[in-house]
Amino acid sequence: MPNTIKRSGDGLALQVTKPARTAGLVEETDDEPTRLADIRVFAFDDLLLVIDIDRITDENVVELATTAALDTVSIHRVANASLQIAGNGYQVQLPGAADAGFHVGDRVPCTPAPNLLVIAAEGSKRVAADIVTIRREQV
Repeated sequence: MPNTIKRSGDGLALQVTKPARTAGLVEETDDEPTRLADIRVFAFDDLLLVIDIDRITDENVVELATTAALDTVSIHRVANASLQIAGNGYQVQLPGAADAGFHVGDRVPCTPAPNLLVIAAEGSKRVAADIVTIRREQV
C-alpha cells in the first residue's frame, strides 16, 4: 500500500524506506545506514523524480527530466533535498511537491529504479512506468 505524504519541517515528505533501499539510495551494514544519497527532486504535474546526484550522470538526468517534462507538459521546481532517518526507516523531503499537485494525506506510489525514485499521482502512472523503464535501460 502506498505511503501518505506528510508535513515535515517547512515542507512535505514521504516515508520511502523499502523503495530507497531497493533503489540504492540507502546503504546499510547491520541495519545501520552507511550511506544516504545526496538527492535532487524534480517536480512536474503529478510527478516527482528523486535522483541520486552522485550516481546518475548528467546526461542521464537530462534524458529522464526531458521525458517527464514532455510527457507532463510541465516542470515546476528542481531542488536539492535530503533523505533522512525517520522512525524505523527513511523519509525523503519533497520540495516542489505542493506545486506539482501533491498534498498532505495523499497516498502516492513510490516506484524504485537504480538510484531513482518515481513518485506519481494516479493520473501519471504511465509516465512513471516510462521513466522507470528508461532508467533501467540506462544502467
